[in-house]
Amino acid sequence: MSKSELGAFLQARRAAVPPSAAGLPDTGSRRRVPGLRREEVAALVGLSTDYYVRLEQGRGGRPSESVLEAIAATLLLDEPQREHLRHLAHPPHRRPRPTRERLSASTRSLIDTMTVPALVMTASTHVVGWNDLACALFTDFANRPAPQRNTAWLLFRDDDVAARHRNWEASARDTVGMLRMAAGRTPDDPDLTALVGELSVHSPTFRQYWHKHHVYEKSTGMTQLHHPQIGDIDLTFIAWRTPASPNQTLVTYTPEPGSPSAHAIDLLGSITATSRRA
Repeated sequence: MSKSELGAFLQARRAAVPPSAAGLPDTGSRRRVPGLRREEVAALVGLSTDYYVRLEQGRGGRPSESVLEAIAATLLLDEPQREHLRHLAHPPHRRPRPTRERLSASTRSLIDTMTVPALVMTASTHVVGWNDLACALFTDFANRPAPQRNTAWLLFRDDDVAARHRNWEASARDTVGMLRMAAGRTPDDPDLTALVGELSVHSPTFRQYWHKHHVYEKSTGMTQLHHPQIGDIDLTFIAWRTPASPNQTLVTYTPEPGSPSAHAIDLLGSITATSRRA
């Protein structure tokens, strides 16, 4: 898988780099392909065109770290893209068998004390932990079958959850990018392979995003939602790596203090508490 994936990733990133961004002069001639040509990348990196072509064809062996760094610089890769490139070019000889992720008791206790929505996700966007506010905001994870407790599945297969995202396209694209990162790290994960297969069959948009080879590492940003009970909400998300489980990320969703979104989250908390008591 990695050999073909490496070539496809290099081709996608090469097509995304305008010649002017790579410092190449505009000759005025019409270009037959978007982005950079193979021979241009090879010249900028300092490789022979033949060797770079073999890299894109998956026949380049195991490129050195210096070659990968030069390619990354030429293709203007950000840090998640560089990490993904390294995973594809240098896959481990023996990959550990994926294990079923479990939420630790300490992390469970932590998210239960939080006064903002919080989720714990794996690298393949599977949700393994949540608090009541997160269930009220997104969906009732506890009452869903395990395969549906996945943000990618929910965005592409559940119309109600998808409709809550005011900027669905950006959320969906970045979520697919997270799956791409996960596939680079653990290409033999059967659950991830099954998820990608299911979404590819049922969603043309997923297939389009998947073939763009966009990669994304969740860190911080803005989530814009429309909730059926409390209306529009803007929340800043921050992803925290959990020390006890490196493959798990705690994601908190925080409104700006004193904002309408903060009042909306307070109202949602009251509604949730009342519902629990009832």
